[in-house]
Amino acid sequence: MLNLNLMRRDEDGARLPATVWRPGRALRTISSATLGGGLGTAEWVVNAQVPTAYARTDPAEHLRELAALFGLAGPGVGMLTAAAVDRTFHGADGGVGAAATVGLRVPTWAAAPAGTADPELAPLRPGTVNILVSVPVPLTDAALVNAVMTVTEAKTQALLEAGYACTGTASDAVCVAAPLPGDHAEPFAGPRSPWGARIARAVHTAVRAGAEDYTAYLRVRRSSG
Repeated sequence: MLNLNLMRRDEDGARLPATVWRPGRALRTISSATLGGGLGTAEWVVNAQVPTAYARTDPAEHLRELAALFGLAGPGVGMLTAAAVDRTFHGADGGVGAAATVGLRVPTWAAAPAGTADPELAPLRPGTVNILVSVPVPLTDAALVNAVMTVTEAKTQALLEAGYACTGTASDAVCVAAPLPGDHAEPFAGPRSPWGARIARAVHTAVRAGAEDYTAYLRVRRSSG
């Protein structure tokens, strides 16, 4: 299981949580995150909760501010979400660890018909599935890209099995981290490769648990009026 530290800060009149992962060494990462996205090297990963009506237009700078607040130095990856970060769900398989925050206010099909209205725009109702995956072996750049595909497929499988008619939300983010490549790096991370299969199972476990927890949250909210 990923060892995440839960941090809290006061912002815009609210007490907001964030998780911080410090692996203790620089890792090779691939991410769609606002801060530290693409292929790179990271020494930490932050997943920070923001208010539902988040209005800042400089999310990368916001994440740099949070990194400084949490005492993080060096390169890192930063993700934002309106989902409950203090309800992060974990999955593990064969040395692979996954952590997911699951918000499904606006479940979305990736291939929506052209012209379909975006319910996230007005009013702003962000719903985000953010996923962090740690792999204990080096991966080639191609395998890192393959890993992102595997993460996405496993996420979608978990959401469908949990009863959500969607492939995710329009603002999902992912980060896959692995040791820096040395003399050997795994060339494959598709779902039927040894490491890809472990990634898929770990992500599926985390996202399925998070989606079912979100369903329970909605049920309680509706019953309370």
